[in-house]
Amino acid sequence: MLGLVENHSLPRTAAFFDLDKTVIAKSSTLTFSKSFYQGGLINRRAVLRTAYAQFVFLAGGADHDQMERMREYLSALCRGWNVQQVREIVAETLHELIDPIIYDEAASLIEAHHAAGRDVVIVSTSGAEVVEPIGELLGADRVVATRMVVEDGVFTGEIAYYAYGPTKAEAIKELAETEGYDLARCYAYSDSATDVPMLESVGHPHAVNPDRALRREALARDWPVLSFTRPVQLKKRVPALSVPSRPVLATVVAVGAAAATAGLVWYASRRRSPSARIHSI
Repeated sequence: MLGLVENHSLPRTAAFFDLDKTVIAKSSTLTFSKSFYQGGLINRRAVLRTAYAQFVFLAGGADHDQMERMREYLSALCRGWNVQQVREIVAETLHELIDPIIYDEAASLIEAHHAAGRDVVIVSTSGAEVVEPIGELLGADRVVATRMVVEDGVFTGEIAYYAYGPTKAEAIKELAETEGYDLARCYAYSDSATDVPMLESVGHPHAVNPDRALRREALARDWPVLSFTRPVQLKKRVPALSVPSRPVLATVVAVGAAAATAGLVWYASRRRSPSARIHSI
């Protein structure tokens, strides 16, 4: 159960949401593959390969090695892409592709947390160029996402910051320090065992549509397990969520070394040193 409206004499709180298979029903990055093909960024073979990757992702059968191979593939694939073109493609197709696959249950939770006075933060391994517009669509207050190095307006294929596993938890703790969140009273939601560090960093963790490993972990720790099954267009459910409930303000919080300001790829090596980026929206 969500708590009552926040007592503003206490430290602030937030709700942290993973994105793929937690708030939306698919992989946010892979969902745009057809649009990238139509925009001339990838070829037909790449479309088929990303469709297969989407299938593996949805089936929950991708282990760390498979995800690492896909990360390497996507890193190479986006090398040389024009960042502004990517942003335009995402903006043009966002409502068509993403709006229909947002879980009604997740949208209701976001609304409930806002009503209770909590900030909502999307924390996703997908790239910033994809995650930030989705965060705006959802009315989230901030976004943590993977970022790519950009030179002369194009992606180099190198990873600047990878929002995955422990680095998500590190970003949350950094954000708690800068924003004054009391993590013991904060909430977190994810479908993947790779997000256990994020979940255990807050006082109210929740497993959403969990993979087998996370389900075992949730049962062992007595974490609530939620089932989200109803994708629905925001405009067809709650008028208050048809437009973002919070203004979009771009700010950056660095954890570690400074890095470039754009991103697309959603997987990168665990062993890479993080340079976290947290955007207010």
